[in-house]
Amino acid sequence: MKRYFPPSELLIEPNGAVYHLGVKPEQLADKVILVGDPGRVPLVASFFSEQECDIQHREFRTITGTYKGKRITVVSTGIGCDNVDIVVNEIDALANIDFTTRYEKETLRRLQMVRIGTCGGLQPHTPVGTYICSAKSVGFDGLLNFYAGRNEVCDLPMERALLNHLGWSGNMCQPAPYVIAADEELVERIAKDDMVRGVTIACGGFFGPQGRRLRVPLADPHQNEKVESFSYQGQQITNFEMESSALAGLAALMGHQAVTVCLVIANRRAKEANVDYNAKMSELIQTVLERI
Repeated sequence: MKRYFPPSELLIEPNGAVYHLGVKPEQLADKVILVGDPGRVPLVASFFSEQECDIQHREFRTITGTYKGKRITVVSTGIGCDNVDIVVNEIDALANIDFTTRYEKETLRRLQMVRIGTCGGLQPHTPVGTYICSAKSVGFDGLLNFYAGRNEVCDLPMERALLNHLGWSGNMCQPAPYVIAADEELVERIAKDDMVRGVTIACGGFFGPQGRRLRVPLADPHQNEKVESFSYQGQQITNFEMESSALAGLAALMGHQAVTVCLVIANRRAKEANVDYNAKMSELIQTVLERI
């Protein structure tokens, strides 16, 4: 039986647009690029040959257009897995719920979603300027734990190994990490042979959750050392960022394809950073546009 979604669960504006994004169903393409910074949306869209719409609503900006015959939507998510929860759920609703009847559609659309962002490298082989494709993501955010079916899509043995390595087992004050793989076909297509295929930790914040200390001491001052030294079946944690786990996890539960690719702008191990990365980011954007 088709599911019905009442107004309290799916908020639709009087003009037929979804509540947070301000986008209408017909404005969403099957290929979606997600970026954190709203200012990066027009940068991606600058490579389009034509644009259908440019929507600014709250902190979200959406442009749908055409790149070499491919219809693509680019959406800003803001920072963090909580924002990705909003964006991915509303994108899926635009694709797979009839906004007139509020029922799930008979035929479901399978979207391709690629997040383009920045990250911090954690290994010697991920210096500043490296492109990392998150083949697996570790969620320190806890988001996927609120959804049924998370155990069926997650790597439970790797989760347990990481918990034991960090010494967080049985500690109710620490997060319950989840490990989720990106879509294999999309990883192959986007990463090819010129990106590092990594294991990415998506953190619930930029400072303490990533081991940065300003004025407030850290609960585990040795967290980053443990993260850097973790190894599971030959896999090491390659980088920190803040959105990849929610994207990969929700996409897996919804039946979409998704992956995150990031430019390393800081290496925590080498204590180096470069905030002047526009040329490298433009190169990454063009690579994703070609391969999505």
